[in-house]
Amino acid sequence: MSTNRILSQVSDRVACITLNRPEVLNAFEGTMREELLAALERAADDSAVRCVMITGAGRAFCAGGDIASMAELQADNNDGVIKDRMVVGGRIIRLIRSMAKPVIAAVNGAAAGAGMNLALGCDLRLGADTARFAESFVKIGLVPDWAGFSSLPRLVGTAKALELMLTGERIDAAEALRLGLLNRVYPHDSFRAEALDFARRVAAGPPRTLAHIKRGVYLGASAGLDETLGYEHDSQAELFLSADAREGMRAFLEKRPPEFGK
Repeated sequence: MSTNRILSQVSDRVACITLNRPEVLNAFEGTMREELLAALERAADDSAVRCVMITGAGRAFCAGGDIASMAELQADNNDGVIKDRMVVGGRIIRLIRSMAKPVIAAVNGAAAGAGMNLALGCDLRLGADTARFAESFVKIGLVPDWAGFSSLPRLVGTAKALELMLTGERIDAAEALRLGLLNRVYPHDSFRAEALDFARRVAAGPPRTLAHIKRGVYLGASAGLDETLGYEHDSQAELFLSADAREGMRAFLEKRPPEFGK
């Protein structure tokens, strides 16, 4: 399914969701946030989907909010719409974190403001060598949203997060990779094909195991040792006799690729 501003296509067990306002660097406006949320909800509920990839049309990933639209709201002294938009942005980040499927941001170009924090809210981030990141809120007198205050310090530490947020400075793909904001960087010319290939490799994994790994990593990052060990114990016991674990071990012994999820 697709709308004009949000495109969604499922192929090889990967749901590719594309922000589609290339003429304004895929900036959010109108009901675009709600449309992205709906596309993510469909992917989360679709049993044919094992991995989700979010990317942008044209030369940008997402420039954040549409500033012209926000200026109109300021002229009308209207902050209600902004509050509603922030609620939807929060729902998107919560859904990405809570869904059982890995969510990949394929950052094909500029990711600024809410666009940067949408990418940071994903489980993994792949970047073209043309990718650029900026916590640009300070430059228009605002603070980061879309859970940026949570995501960025966890990835780069508090001091670097403060630097990026206080200055609004732009960083390139190489620096983003060095800081740990990106998992991998690919050449711009082959980026979409390589990002899709990576997503397909993730999607080829056993779905219940992927879900347990995702949950376990986030739990381990915040919980104590005893809780983490308990989760490992329960997850391993649940999966050990599953069809996918049996297939994985048979494939290993037979020296062939496993075929999960049949």
